[in-house]
Amino acid sequence: MDVFAQLIEFRQATYQCLCRAKDATFELMDAILLTRNAYSLADLSMCPVFRRQWSSIYEAIQDTRPQRHKLMRLYTKEIPKQERIILAGDHTAWSRPDAPTLRERTYEHYAQGGRGGRPVTPGYGYSTIAWIPETEGSWALPLRHERITSWENPIDKAVWQLQQVCPHLPSRPITLWDIEYGCAPFVIKTANIKADKLMRLRSNLCLWGEPPKYSGRGKPRVHGEKFKLNDTSTWSETTQTIEQEDAKLGRVRIQLWTGKHFRLSPDHPMSIILVERLLEDGYPRVNKPMWLAFVGEEMPPLSELWKLYLRRFAVDALSPKILPALVLLICVPRRVLVVIGLAKFLRVRPRNHWYRFLKQRLHWTLPKLATPQQCDRWSDLMPLMTWELWLARDIVNDNPLPWQKQMTQFTPGRVAQAMPGILLRVSTPAKSPKPRGKSPGWKTGQPRQRRIRYPIVKKRTSYSPKPEQKPA
Repeated sequence: MDVFAQLIEFRQATYQCLCRAKDATFELMDAILLTRNAYSLADLSMCPVFRRQWSSIYEAIQDTRPQRHKLMRLYTKEIPKQERIILAGDHTAWSRPDAPTLRERTYEHYAQGGRGGRPVTPGYGYSTIAWIPETEGSWALPLRHERITSWENPIDKAVWQLQQVCPHLPSRPITLWDIEYGCAPFVIKTANIKADKLMRLRSNLCLWGEPPKYSGRGKPRVHGEKFKLNDTSTWSETTQTIEQEDAKLGRVRIQLWTGKHFRLSPDHPMSIILVERLLEDGYPRVNKPMWLAFVGEEMPPLSELWKLYLRRFAVDALSPKILPALVLLICVPRRVLVVIGLAKFLRVRPRNHWYRFLKQRLHWTLPKLATPQQCDRWSDLMPLMTWELWLARDIVNDNPLPWQKQMTQFTPGRVAQAMPGILLRVSTPAKSPKPRGKSPGWKTGQPRQRRIRYPIVKKRTSYSPKPEQKPA
């Protein structure tokens, strides 16, 4: 199928899914793709493709109703039928510390440090599940990107999103999850979902083996022997051990144990994988290697399984160029890594993963919206624009800035730089604006009321680890 025709068809289909105020909303998305820098939401109205007045932007966000489920099904139709579909899940924060009149704000962990350098900030948390189409690179195509409400937690939201996505996929996916999701509640709640899971584990967890056969007396045992990840004396004999040379990481040793489980999920066995970088003499380079857990029907070969997890970093991590250092620090929580200092130390630039691209280039956190509904409608437009860039990647001509180098494999940001030429060739489905006169404004003598100030919601975590499972 012609790429231009495919892009035009996709734009027309998404235009119909916007429902109300779809003309202004669609022109707003085109303005975002063409605007590299903006200091306020009204700056987007200065883009030539936005043919309406600046106030129409706020009206569009207020009135539009993106149909999430229809958009998700539209996204899944673009996924090719392949043997293994890779999905990655994570969540991020939209900081709103200066919005006391915004309802349902919660305390969220902020990666770049909140006000005064504090790691916690009032705002909204958003959960994302994305398709990772390439083995390397920074492309992550979100299928769902939704707010974690004040009565939800990241694990429950991720489970719900996985339930919505998996029935519409052409084949059984393998999903990649960060260290926060490597726990018993997540394994239990996703047991009936047709998806394999590859999760990262904390290095101080205590797992359990299969129980021995029933002796006929007393209550049958539920757990077998202990398996402490940070205590080699509790390790049983490995099921499989391989060593291989990696072009980026050097010599790597991968060990596999089967039949392990969390204390709270004895009916859901897992395969545990230990990944270690080795010196020339065969000793580990670091004291804290990377631990992974696989739960599913058919596990990929061990030599390929651990590499699949590195593809999760297209959603929220660093470039594959700095993976050697990332594996050295893999057991340090991701949100305490000093990204800028690490990049300077290695003399490389971090490539834009989707969350960074979302906040910096698509201006996701730019507007100061007044209601949670407006935030949700604005956030629903972010996956749509990312998919539009993905479909246009093969027909754009590289348009680098004077200080940028030529590229053969385009990133989302580089495709966005070349979108002006594409939008000139594809027609917009949005209709021309109609003059409607001027608003009468606020009536003289009508009283004004101060907006209600809402308290910040404090949520409890859904998973309270046992003393031996607490992080150090």
